[in-house]
Amino acid sequence: MSHELWQDRTVLLWGEDAVRAIRQARVLVVGVGGVGGFAVETLVRAGIGELGLADGDRVEETNRNRQMAALVTTTGQFKTDVLAARARDIHPDLRIRTFTRYFRPDTVRQLFEGYRWDCVLDAIDTVAPKTALLLECVRRNIPVVSCMGAGARQDPESVKCADIARTTVCPLAKIIRTNLRNQGVTSGITAVFSDESPVPGSIRHDTTSPDKRSVTGTVSYMPAVFGCHCAAAVLRILRNRAVSSEVRH
Repeated sequence: MSHELWQDRTVLLWGEDAVRAIRQARVLVVGVGGVGGFAVETLVRAGIGELGLADGDRVEETNRNRQMAALVTTTGQFKTDVLAARARDIHPDLRIRTFTRYFRPDTVRQLFEGYRWDCVLDAIDTVAPKTALLLECVRRNIPVVSCMGAGARQDPESVKCADIARTTVCPLAKIIRTNLRNQGVTSGITAVFSDESPVPGSIRHDTTSPDKRSVTGTVSYMPAVFGCHCAAAVLRILRNRAVSSEVRH
C-alpha cells in the first residue's frame, strides 16, 4: 500500500493511480471565502499535492454564517493564513503557497509568473478580476472551473456544472459570458452555477461601506454546495487527464 492511511477510503473508491495523479497535481484557488474555503477543504481532503491560495481578505464576524475560515478565534486573521494552517493539519505533506493580496485585472497574471498550475478554481465575486483571471487561464491553456453567483439562493438541488456557454438564469454568469464573448471566448470554461432565480429582497444596498455597494444574503449550506461542486469538477479534470495520459502511453 503506497498511499497514506488517511487516504485509504479515497483509494478504495478511485484507485491508486487516480490518487497518485491528484497527489502530483498543482491547483490554484482564487478567492477563499465562502465557496473557495469549502473548495479548499474538499481538495485538501482528496489529497491534492500542491495548492495555491489567493485572497486579500481578513476574517470578519459576518463571515461566520458560511465560511470555513471564520471562527471567533480567527476573526481579524487573513483567510489564506487560516486555511493554510488548517490544510496542513489535514494533509501534512501538502505543498502550499499563499498570495495574500487583492488582484486587479492588470495584476492577475502575477499568479502565474513562476508557477505551473494544472488547474485553476475561480471563486472571485468581483466581475473585472474574475473576467481577467478566466481570460488568463484561456490564454495559457490551463483548465479552469469558475463559480458563478452563489448568494441570494437557497435551493441546493439547483446547483449545476456545465460549460460557461450553457449557463442559464444566473445574472453573474450572463455578465461573464458577455465579457468573455467580447474577448473572443464563448466556451471551454467549466462553470458552477444555479438555475434558481435570486430570492427577492435578499440583496441590501450598503451605503455605509466604501468597499461594497450591496450585501447579498446567504445561508450556511449554499457556499458549501457550490464549493464542493467546484472542487469535484477540478478533481474530475485531474482524474480524466491522468486517464488520458495512461491511454496515450
